[in-house]
Amino acid sequence: MKILGNIIWLVFGGLAICVEYVLAGLALCATIVGIPFGIQAIKIGILALWPFGQKIEYMNYAPGCLSTIMNFLWLIIGGVWIALTHLLFGLLLGITIIGIPWAKQHFKMMSLAITPFGRKLV
Repeated sequence: MKILGNIIWLVFGGLAICVEYVLAGLALCATIVGIPFGIQAIKIGILALWPFGQKIEYMNYAPGCLSTIMNFLWLIIGGVWIALTHLLFGLLLGITIIGIPWAKQHFKMMSLAITPFGRKLV
């Protein structure tokens, strides 16, 4: 089911979402200040490319207060809008029974879009 779900995801917009996140991440990495944020955008792009079968976990070590500050800045600058977009798509897909697995993937990306620092993809 994971492979079929990922293939359907790619065909119906997953590849476009991935390209958008990676391009935004590369644009953020063009500045020194934006590099940490660009890396997080690329991380979301990797999840957007192949979401079925991937999990988001907190890192084993305590990232410290810098992670909290960066998550706060991320949330203020653009994380809210990214998360709301994934929430909207998740709700629209969740209306139909067949769209529930894809809605779950948008909700997974929404949780990563709110606080990407201090989390990893497994």
